[in-house]
Amino acid sequence: MSSIWHQTPNLDMINDQMNKNTIVEWLGIQITEVGDDFLSGTMPADSRTFQPYGVVHGGANVVLAETLGSVAGAHVIDMSTTKCLGQDVNATHLRPVSSGLVLGIAKPIHLGRRSHVWEIRLTNEAGKLTCISKLTLAILPLS
Repeated sequence: MSSIWHQTPNLDMINDQMNKNTIVEWLGIQITEVGDDFLSGTMPADSRTFQPYGVVHGGANVVLAETLGSVAGAHVIDMSTTKCLGQDVNATHLRPVSSGLVLGIAKPIHLGRRSHVWEIRLTNEAGKLTCISKLTLAILPLS
């Protein structure tokens, strides 16, 4: 299998520079692995990501999912000529997470010239599916 990357994601650059002073840094999201056709990351289940019942907020799940899909999408395109922007994101929350880490993996469903569709699966540390998300990215020329 060949790699999907136009530019292979650099974990140090993404975690230490690209996401500095953003919601990603605030929530403690880390990009952790790059494969030939996926990008994965983690988010802590703690007071930064909880809702009042002591479980990860659905919106925090969406931030993790959109982060993984968007960072992946940006590295599939030629960033010197195009950019990708989130156009649609949805999430189905299946199981609460109250401690540890939320782990996510983004894989492409469709990589077109004008749009991408990514599936992002979130799990708890036991590997149980907690949320499934789909992200559509618009691929636009730099202006």
